Amino acid sequence: MTNIDLRNELKNKIWKIANEVRGSVDGWDFKQFVLGTLFYRFISENFANYMKGGDDSINYADLTDDQIPAEIKDDAIKTKGYFIHPSELFGNIVKKAKDNKNLNTDLAAIFHAIENSANGYASEKDIKGLFADFDTTSSRLGNTVADKNKRLKAVLDGIAELNLNVGKFEDNQIDLFGDAYEYLINNYAANAGKSGGEFFTPQTVSNLIARLAMHKQDKVNKIYDPAAGSGSLLLQAKKQFDDHVIEEGFFGQEINHTTYNLARMNMFLHNINYDKFDIALGDTLINPHFGDDKPFDAIVSNPPYSVNWIGSDDPTLINDERFAPAGVLAPKSKADFAFVLHALSYLSSKGRAAIVCFPGIFYRGGAEQKIRKYLIDNNYVETVIALAPNLFYGTTIAVNILVLSKNKTVSKT
Repeated sequence: MTNIDLRNELKNKIWKIANEVRGSVDGWDFKQFVLGTLFYRFISENFANYMKGGDDSINYADLTDDQIPAEIKDDAIKTKGYFIHPSELFGNIVKKAKDNKNLNTDLAAIFHAIENSANGYASEKDIKGLFADFDTTSSRLGNTVADKNKRLKAVLDGIAELNLNVGKFEDNQIDLFGDAYEYLINNYAANAGKSGGEFFTPQTVSNLIARLAMHKQDKVNKIYDPAAGSGSLLLQAKKQFDDHVIEEGFFGQEINHTTYNLARMNMFLHNINYDKFDIALGDTLINPHFGDDKPFDAIVSNPPYSVNWIGSDDPTLINDERFAPAGVLAPKSKADFAFVLHALSYLSSKGRAAIVCFPGIFYRGGAEQKIRKYLIDNNYVETVIALAPNLFYGTTIAVNILVLSKNKTVSKT
């Protein structure tokens, strides 16, 4: 099956599911149920495949829950980061969904159990809250339990019908999660009045940014996105690692709780184990994580355009090691250069950062002009690339990619 065929099948299935729940679930909210179910199917099949241990005579889904020894469960959680009993697997739930009058509460209990399986283990913070936005008891699914179950069954059946390699979503020719997300945003973001651009960077742009950050680097220590969104930029960078070596994993921070959960799901969906990624929740500019993990050899980012931030209202920020070298803070109404300076501070002496930027920061005066002068005087700007308009959801503007490096051999002049 070609890439076009795979994408068309994915879109047709999603549209079929959408028709089943139309009139009850807002399109923007609907994406949580589709993406959550995709994730549930993936981790179920991936986990069942792991439990086989290469022995094709073992069918984990056919075992009873009490057949799994405690030591096997412990080892699985240490390796995979979570545990799923046979009865909790996606396939087994789908088989019984038609006659299950407690489907919505059973699913809620399963998601709770999967998250709690990591309690006390190293993976706990990576698993906790993953299903928080996949609320199977929500009134958005219907006013009665029967209505909720009917619509949940439609979503489960639709995802079950997708033609995918069992346990090997990551081997598909397309970015399943990314394509589903992009399709949902394209169909629902505009009508819902949402800004899709703050959640998702289109795959073609992500690919370019990743290549720019990885250019001429045979290996990187780790990669970082200070405004991670759904993780699409980090994952596009992963695709470049066929020809590169990544040593310590993927790092990112995201302020939106729903998108933070999607980013973590996306890591698992691309078979990046919990010990190879660290996605943090919070405001990167005010409460940055990973200061102890810097520097990073590769930084990719599509931060929000010209958002407000506390800026000069917090007099301590001018002494922050990220902003102090420039001698001035980004304007309170335009945080763009705050993200740029943050990325520069976290960049290694041999690395490269590729950042999507609103074009206004390259010609406005005031503090932004002073920050531009600082970047140029210190020879940090490697290049600025102008992109075409209408590439991002939620905006028609033609944005730029700013590429930063601390090891330029060519003079700024």
